[in-house]
Order: sequence, then structure tokens, then C-alpha cells
Amino acid sequence: MEMKSVIKRFNRYFPGTPRVFMAPGRVNLIGEHTDYNEGFVLPMALEYRAEVAVSPRADRRVRVRSQNLDESITFSLNENERKRNHWSDYTAGVARMLELSGFRLPGADLLIESMVPVGAGLSSSAALEVASALALLSTVGGELSLTDLALLAQRAENEFVGMNCGIMDQFISVHGERDHALFLDCRSLEYQQVPLRSDQVSVIICNTRVKHKLGVSEYNTRRKECEEGVDLLKSYYPDITALRDLSPEEFAQSEGMLPEVIGRRCRHVVTEDQRVLESVRALREDDLARFGDLMNRSHESLRDDYEVSCRELDIMVDLARKIPGCLGARMTGGGFGGCTVNLVEAASVDAFQSAIRSAYREETGLTAEIYLSAPARGAHEVIPGLKL
Repeated sequence: MEMKSVIKRFNRYFPGTPRVFMAPGRVNLIGEHTDYNEGFVLPMALEYRAEVAVSPRADRRVRVRSQNLDESITFSLNENERKRNHWSDYTAGVARMLELSGFRLPGADLLIESMVPVGAGLSSSAALEVASALALLSTVGGELSLTDLALLAQRAENEFVGMNCGIMDQFISVHGERDHALFLDCRSLEYQQVPLRSDQVSVIICNTRVKHKLGVSEYNTRRKECEEGVDLLKSYYPDITALRDLSPEEFAQSEGMLPEVIGRRCRHVVTEDQRVLESVRALREDDLARFGDLMNRSHESLRDDYEVSCRELDIMVDLARKIPGCLGARMTGGGFGGCTVNLVEAASVDAFQSAIRSAYREETGLTAEIYLSAPARGAHEVIPGLKL
């Protein structure tokens, strides 16, 4: 957002000179369906971001304008605001959580603009929550640590919006660093920045342009299946509290005691955690071919053991792997549609995009959306003249 143009757009609707805050979307490179099993993930922040311009008001009213949707809404901080099943719930939710955390907000005017594709599984909601939280905090001069900011945004989505998401999306949105992926332990919230050299490889995200309706119900089913697996495995390993507590070798010794479907669900989570750990080592050793192979194995596990892929995702992955310069490809996100993430040699980026778009259209009749991004910086205030 260029500051002069932002102020100009802001002043079409609101008085004053705003401050501007941004938060990025994310793509998960590897570590799928491990977050709610207290496991490991390896996401990166994207250059696609949500931006919120804000100016405080003297009353307790919050006026919010979405440029993308050409809509405005107003709510009062003096009332017990409830969700409306509306895009404004993400901003209202963080306002509510800030108030419950002891920050008495004065009211505000907010202008929202987002570059994060909606519905693509790139965490547009977390980006909006985090940027809104930073903007509203600024009206009272409040401060939270980055981790506490992520936890507050997660609570807004869990308790106000009503989506029982894990911590990954909000965490990478605040902690992202340029040219790094983020290795996160979803139990302890310990994390490490892992170099991902954009001069060697590019991360290319391909949107299948489909989303099958059974995604939400199947997501809840997978969570229950994992919990059932833990309960059954406790008779063999009484000290475990989550699947992340088992190594692949330990799980192999006890897998036979599980029902067949439960066993496959648990096997994915246990082996996926191991793949994340191996991926971190591969990146630190600059072994990109190894990292790409682990991405491929992740997709096969999600397809066969966790069964959250779909025809279009499998087609996209299979096509990508045949294109020269593609080191690895997998579905990313909850599944049943959405996006694939592809690790592509830097010299092959243009050819890959052209080839995957053409081949996918020929196979499915659909036109893929393609997003290219280097690992980006996490949430911050946009200062005039400062490079994002």
C-alpha cells in the first residue's frame, strides 16, 4: 500500500490521518493435519497480505470499511457484539478479545484492503485478524508480544468466529521472516527460523479452483479419529497425550492393535511429524532435492492414509512432478480442493507456470490460479518509505 494513496482512500470514508498495519497470509510447506495433534509444521509467510488503516474515535463505535467487498459495517464496543457470519466477524472478534484481555478501546475507523486470495486456503482470515488486532491496539498504545498477539487472534477465531483452528496460521503471520520458513512445535510454541533461499528455488502455489463441500465435516471426523487413536494407543503407551509423542518405530510396533482406518489416520500424523523434522534438516543442509522428495511423500500420505485429497489435487500434483525443474509437489491446507504447493528450481519458474496451467486445463477444463511468493516478513506497521 502506497501511503499517500492509502490516506486518500481512507479519507473518502473517514477523517484523520491513519496509521497502517499489515499481516501476511501463509502457505504450509509441509506438516499437514499435525497442528491439532500437537505436532510440527513448517509454514512460510507470503507476500500476499491484509492491510488495515486505522484512526481512533472519541466514542466507542467501530466503523469498518472493506475495499475489496465495497461494504461498510459499524458496531459498538459498549454492546456484547455477537458474530454475524460476516467478514467483519474477524475484526469484531479481535476487538472483543482485546477488551476481555483488559484493553479498553476507544472506538476506531478502519479501512481494510487484502491481497490474500479468499477461499484458497492461504489464511486470509488470520491475516485480517492479526492486522486488525495491531491496528486496534495502536488506538490505546497497547502492546502484546508477537506470540501473545497470535494467541489472541486464534482465540478470536475459536471463540468468536467459531472455527476451531490450530495456532499455525496466526503464528506464522506474526513471526514470518524474509527468506525463511518457520519450524513450529504446536505444543510448546517453540520455533526456529529455517533458511529457504529464494535465489535457488521458488515456492509456487497452484489453486485447483475447486472446493468440495465435505471438507468441514471430514476435518472434524479426522480430529475425532486421531483422538480415538490416542485413546487406544494409551493401553500400549500410557504416557502419551498426542500422536506427536510416538516415533514411527514405536507406532509400527503398536499399529496392529488399531482398527484399520484409525491406524491409517494415525500413521499419517506420526510419519508427517517425522517428515517435518527431516525437512528442517534438509533445508539447513541445503539439500533441496531431499526436501522435495519429502513433500512428495507427504502428499502420498495425505492421499492414501489420511484421505483428504481429491481428484483435482491429485491431477495437479501428478502434472507438476512431470515438469522439469519441479523438485516436489503436494496438496496444502485442509484438503478436498484448494491449493498445491510446489518447490521449483528458480531457473524453471516461468516454464513451470506455463506448463502446469496448460496441462491442468487440458485434464480438467479448469483454469488454475497461480501465486508466486518469496518467504515474507510477518506483521508490522507500515512506515512511509520503509520497504515491506
